[in-house]
Amino acid sequence: MSSNRPPPPVSTMLMRGLFEENPIFRLALSLCPAVAVTTAVKNGLMLGVAVLVVQVLSSMSGSLVKHIINPKIRIPVFTLLIAIWVSAMDMILAAYFADIYQQVGLYVKLIVAFAIIISRMELFSMKHSVVASFWDGLGMGLGFLVGLVLAGAFRELLGSGSIFGIAVLPFKPLLLVVLPAGGFFTIGLIMAMFNWVDVKRGHKLPSGGGAHG
Repeated sequence: MSSNRPPPPVSTMLMRGLFEENPIFRLALSLCPAVAVTTAVKNGLMLGVAVLVVQVLSSMSGSLVKHIINPKIRIPVFTLLIAIWVSAMDMILAAYFADIYQQVGLYVKLIVAFAIIISRMELFSMKHSVVASFWDGLGMGLGFLVGLVLAGAFRELLGSGSIFGIAVLPFKPLLLVVLPAGGFFTIGLIMAMFNWVDVKRGHKLPSGGGAHG
């Protein structure tokens, strides 16, 4: 289980996270935090960057220790590694981005429980090298970041008439868009767009889980 396998091409790993197995729009993971923080682009951007950093470091750490841990205790070890990186990221954001941290700090702490991180450690890092795990983590992290920014931009633009707090729309905003129901509608709409693009490209829709590594 811990032997290194030949990794897919870097472009494949990046595109898998960004589109084919996008954590939010294709695998539907961590939707509640995604809905909660995407009322504004800057909130989604902060959480997305935090997830990206934690995903990359956790994936690399998982690959690094796979030869020295007992496979039977790998899940607790993975959870501990994720918690270490989440704690470090939490302290950095609290120290240097205090204003935004007040709004998303709770969800930064919850990153330790995000299924996408531990699943990539289990499905990919345990089978591949540290370098390959870096690219896989980068792809999945970027997919999560892009997903939050897309949803945040859509909701802030239509719900508040602004982008990054700067007013850009002259008409009255649709307040429903910034409510939780609007968040789920936004994510569902973007999911439908992803599926439509896949149908046009002639690809099969994913069955969920992203199990291949």
